[in-house]
Amino acid sequence: MVIDNLRYRLAEHPSIVGFRWSHAQSWGSTWVFLFTSIAAYVSASVLLHLLLLLVFRHRLPLPLGHLPAVHSLCMALISITIFAGILLSTAAEIRDTRWSWRRTRTTPFQWLLCFPLGTRPSGRVFFWSYIYYLSRFLHALSTFFTIIRGRKLSFFKLFNNSILIFTSFLWLEFSQSLQVLAILLTTLVYSVVYGYRFWTAIGLPSACFPFVVNCQMVLLGCNLVCHIGMLMLHLIKGGCNGIGAWGFNSVLNGAILLLFLNFYVKMHIRNRKRGGSGAAAVKEAEKAEELVKDKDI
Repeated sequence: MVIDNLRYRLAEHPSIVGFRWSHAQSWGSTWVFLFTSIAAYVSASVLLHLLLLLVFRHRLPLPLGHLPAVHSLCMALISITIFAGILLSTAAEIRDTRWSWRRTRTTPFQWLLCFPLGTRPSGRVFFWSYIYYLSRFLHALSTFFTIIRGRKLSFFKLFNNSILIFTSFLWLEFSQSLQVLAILLTTLVYSVVYGYRFWTAIGLPSACFPFVVNCQMVLLGCNLVCHIGMLMLHLIKGGCNGIGAWGFNSVLNGAILLLFLNFYVKMHIRNRKRGGSGAAAVKEAEKAEELVKDKDI
């Protein structure tokens, strides 16, 4: 009964099954809203940074209490909910539509990588893609925590969070292929990462190795393999839906992937030069985490 009730609420509810991405019905679905919200996010971050520099001339961190821990807990719960919802919704979509794939000899895994041409942004999986898009705004709040605590404003963080919002919008707007696997992988990893951040934020012991950075490496590696698989299917099967949006996203993700790998390699080189001590490794990992902790593809 519990499993059936969970399946109904996450995959069979009429509002989920009947979802349709529409500029008239879906909140935040217009291009005007997208660019306005990103501009407001960047402007608010810069203004807050300048205001704190003027009011508090010292560089000591300002206390935020349990607010970062609450944010991490909320993001962990939201991530695991989206993961469960899109997983159940994907199984339901495959069950209901696989009969139509027989003439094209499409398997469920191929559908996960490559939506057929003409796919519309409606139904279960696009409902959870929409929830994922909205969660990116909550995700961006971590920028303000960093500014308040350390008066540090990172251009990379602003650019990265803006791109996360922008690309998740493109997933819905152009029914981009590969988004189901991307959301599954990202929410699974981030439920673990944010759970770990909540664990350490409330004072519990942290791992003796760069936990978050290694999780990011796993996520980036899996997504790279999926991108290659989709490109192969696009060339073999004659086209995947939303390939233009996918190409734009791939360029942005590729640039940040190279940046991450460069930083990751430098981190390990420094650790070897310092003798590979646990304390040094964790310290370097924290620097790397500060650079890429908000990155997902």
